[in-house]
Amino acid sequence: MAGTKKATPPPRWLAANPGKRWTEVFFLVYSPLWMTWALCVMVPLELYEWCQEWGYLLIGTAAALPIVVLPLFLQSKADAAKPWHQRYWVKANVWIAIFGFVGNYLWTHYFYKMLGAAYTIQAHRLNDVPIVMYLMTHAYFTFYHALSNVLLRRVRTGMAGSSKAARVAAMGVLIFVLSYSTAYMETLTISHYPYYTFIDKAKMYTVGSLFYAIYFFVSFPMFFRIDEDPKVRTWSLWDCATDSLAASMLVTILLDFWRLAIGDILGGGSGGLPWMA
Repeated sequence: MAGTKKATPPPRWLAANPGKRWTEVFFLVYSPLWMTWALCVMVPLELYEWCQEWGYLLIGTAAALPIVVLPLFLQSKADAAKPWHQRYWVKANVWIAIFGFVGNYLWTHYFYKMLGAAYTIQAHRLNDVPIVMYLMTHAYFTFYHALSNVLLRRVRTGMAGSSKAARVAAMGVLIFVLSYSTAYMETLTISHYPYYTFIDKAKMYTVGSLFYAIYFFVSFPMFFRIDEDPKVRTWSLWDCATDSLAASMLVTILLDFWRLAIGDILGGGSGGLPWMA
């Protein structure tokens, strides 16, 4: 009928794309399993006291490897019918693996120099960052980004009938709140582990969490775009890799803007590039 408005689709939590939907649910279901044994068993019972280089490497592998291996056997029928490089769970793992690698290899040095953080564990290291942290970051970040996808989608689809300005404002507020709360909660929970230390815990919880949230200000909205609407754009594995590198570069620039404009949280000034010191 002429003049009849097109019905607005109902709000959605989960992706319309079946491969993406399965992957998000898998990340959200798997994550509490490794978090339970890592945060509720290992840390309270201080089992980490028995770990050395290879023990920590085993812990990181136990948390991260199932995220890559289990989908090979459990993946959705929609993804199983595709070539491996077109499956969403592969794309998601590649995007997060690159972003997490850059975060550990480069940005951890901002934590050392700007936030007064230090790892004192006896572990294998790459660029003075424990290799176990590269692996644990992958496990953490798959959970964070699956959760952010669900929440961003709910706001985006729930406000489909609103003005563009209202949608952009709502998404911006959600990204800020979600990013800061994610950074704050990780900082708070990891503080119970004695071999990751801060010079000033109070400032680390408040100001340091804002610094850490810069990661997610960039990554949450950029990661959300991957295969969100395959009718508009289907992402290749190369698209995901280059997009993750672009997100990494943007975070690097923003972190360095902080270094120049604000300096470290301990009042020591800006100094030189932390990852070139």
